[in-house]
Amino acid sequence: MAWKIILRPLLCTVSLALAVLAGGRAMAAQETARATIVRAILTTDDGQKRAIIGSLAGQGDEAIREIFTAWRQDGLFVYTAPDGAKVPVELTGDKDAQGARAAVRVDNGEPLKDAAGRALRLDASQLAAVEHDGRLRLAMKTVVDLLDLGSPLLTKRLRAIQTIGFAQKTDSLPVLQARSQVETDDGAKSELREAIALIQLADPDDGVKIKALATLNELHNSSSYDLIKALRDKAEAAGKTAVTKAADAALAAIDHHRSVVKFFGTLFRGLSAGSILLVVALGLAITFGLMGVINMAHGEMITVGAYATYITQNVFGEGMNFTLPFVKIAIHLPGLHLTGWAYQLYFVAAIPIGFLSAALVGIALERCVIRFLYRRPLESLLATFGVSLILQQMFKLTFGSNNVNVDSPVYLSSNWTVFDITFDWNRVFVIGFAAVIVFGVWLALTKTPLGLLIRCVMQNRMMASCMGVRTERVNMLTFGLGSGLAGLAGVFVTQLGTVGPSMGQEYIVDSFMTVVVGGVGSIFGTVVSALGIGLADQSLQQILLNPVLGKILVLVAIILFLQWRPTGLFAARSRSLD
Repeated sequence: MAWKIILRPLLCTVSLALAVLAGGRAMAAQETARATIVRAILTTDDGQKRAIIGSLAGQGDEAIREIFTAWRQDGLFVYTAPDGAKVPVELTGDKDAQGARAAVRVDNGEPLKDAAGRALRLDASQLAAVEHDGRLRLAMKTVVDLLDLGSPLLTKRLRAIQTIGFAQKTDSLPVLQARSQVETDDGAKSELREAIALIQLADPDDGVKIKALATLNELHNSSSYDLIKALRDKAEAAGKTAVTKAADAALAAIDHHRSVVKFFGTLFRGLSAGSILLVVALGLAITFGLMGVINMAHGEMITVGAYATYITQNVFGEGMNFTLPFVKIAIHLPGLHLTGWAYQLYFVAAIPIGFLSAALVGIALERCVIRFLYRRPLESLLATFGVSLILQQMFKLTFGSNNVNVDSPVYLSSNWTVFDITFDWNRVFVIGFAAVIVFGVWLALTKTPLGLLIRCVMQNRMMASCMGVRTERVNMLTFGLGSGLAGLAGVFVTQLGTVGPSMGQEYIVDSFMTVVVGGVGSIFGTVVSALGIGLADQSLQQILLNPVLGKILVLVAIILFLQWRPTGLFAARSRSLD
């Protein structure tokens, strides 16, 4: 009896492999999965029954799972029609007063009907049950385990391939090899190669292992690292030099691939972080670098843009409730109740809304506070710090102290994967749009009448006033432009994190450092400084595995740099500075 227990799974596996490799799959491909199952049910020979079931391995019809479940739970029966035809059926639903249940044909999934077209209800006690034994159930389980290999959904196929490969069950190898012959997607083909090689690592033949390690060396996927490492340790302990050498080569290839992926991934994340810092610092480069105003409320302009995006999303959707600060009056903002792509365009609308909202708040700040404090840096610092605290409290009273989420639109929610490097669409968008903003600011300052007025007022306010330039209006528009750019940064930040009342404080110190390091008043210096600080911050986080320590080292490096070069990388020169 013991040898029968040991050989039974082996015989079932061999039967399944023979069915796949000898043409059983070709037969199944010519008929539906349901028809194949009916043929298996009506077959009297147990070995042939298992072979027919095995021919379904790798198919993706979900009906297979449902029918096999009913079969294993004694829910299938054979109905003998008046003309003598045998029809396998599944009894479903509750029993009626006579103990009968609704009958569904296995071959097409439709109700069983009589000659007059009426649906039949049958009593299980009057039908022949479809029998099953341990070997048959094992064959069905093997087919179900491999069901997703034939799924029309690529994600399901990939998940199934990975699961089967890492299980390292040798009985799945013939099906994976057969699937690789018909797979059309290049990514799935690569996953199949890896899964087959992982299973072959468990082969007792060292030659097969070495060949599999060569394949894994070529693929150099990080996911196979642990299994290769475990094989390498066993081979070294057993004194198998050839296998150990092949495993070392595969591990070295994976380590090299990891370092390349890590390098370019860090570079990409650094560019995206630097791009957000760049947009924030551009506004500060205008208000602080050109106007000489130390605006400690610049971070709150970021928060204004972020909350403007949050409000826009809700207006495009179901609307929102909020409370007016100080007076504590509840307000309901009605929504447009848009769906589909109309709703997804909320982020496109949020970009100009975020800019204008922050620009208007900045203009109000300049008109009410800043215009009285030009050339008084200490007073402007203290006053704007107080404004910053007031705005934070207003945000808390209006939207609550808890952070809120802004959903990413579908066109920014996915990613590209190139050589295992993941490029998130939202970060790609931030980098691209930051480049557009830099180009737009350069055009505005160098190619427009407003830019000419801004430059002349910032270089020599008194002379510009004597020439008839309305300096107060230029100051107002310049401050509005700088605040609006901070609002744009707030729009972008919503795609990378949550929105909260004090979120702007996370960027204010970094943005001041960026402007100072780049050179006060230099737009080009701000660009170089922002990207450099973003890359340095992300690189140190990856090296030290400690974000706080990484930021501390960046700050120390900036302090030392400014001791050596107080004017920054690119010092702006003008008549007022000479």
